[in-house]
Amino acid sequence: MITPEELRSWILAETADWLAVNKPAGVVCHPSKHGPWSSLVGAAREYLGEAVLHMPSRLDRETSGIVVLARRREAGSLMQRAIQAGRVRKRYLAVLEGELREPRLVDLPIGRAPASAVFLKQAVREDGQPARTQFIPLDWRGGKTLARVEPETGRLHQIRVHAAAIGHPVAGDKLYGPDETLFLEFIRRGYTERLHRQLGAERHMLHAEELVFELDRGTIRFHAPLAADMARFWESLAPQDAQTGSQKPMSTPPSTGSTTPLMNRAAGEQR
Repeated sequence: MITPEELRSWILAETADWLAVNKPAGVVCHPSKHGPWSSLVGAAREYLGEAVLHMPSRLDRETSGIVVLARRREAGSLMQRAIQAGRVRKRYLAVLEGELREPRLVDLPIGRAPASAVFLKQAVREDGQPARTQFIPLDWRGGKTLARVEPETGRLHQIRVHAAAIGHPVAGDKLYGPDETLFLEFIRRGYTERLHRQLGAERHMLHAEELVFELDRGTIRFHAPLAADMARFWESLAPQDAQTGSQKPMSTPPSTGSTTPLMNRAAGEQR
């Protein structure tokens, strides 16, 4: 369950029109049967004392990062219309398996995976919906790539599907990684030793760092600092120049108010 103190610590900005939070991995956005404090929107309603909140965009349970909740119907409608008109920009950070050495624009249609045991699983298919994703490598460690990801469309699981399609699935991805039975095993038994051996991370390493709405009344930009668990995961990997030699000392894991080389690199790429 989410506590009021936890929710308060996630808040990035609050106005009469909206609430912006840096959602941790493991928190669901949608209302849950387990009560209001079991989901982000339910907890936010209780915290704000609002009967209704509008969520123009949302994140998967395991994806961390920026989520905006509109407190007023008018604000929610403005944001939703901006999404429909393509006047919204999203930017993510991801840790990808393997070394992606050059920027890659993936333009592949996405639809439901026809032969999957998981109903929501998506796949690249000719009769799917158009989907475009830009992957921009920033750094390499331990046989993995830190990438900035900019989706140009908003299909279900788009980043994860496209990353897997080019042979660089998101690290820790139970559904689009090495074997979808890992996802089914996780649903039944939780994070098992088999999942740890094959994935190396308890959640997929994907973070929504920026969300920009271009509204009629001006541009609203939201930014979410990188999740601490993702920063720790990246810093725990051997630096690129240490793959065949001694490993450099790892950076101090991030804490409130601190930065790591990963955080500094991500910030530097924004300027």
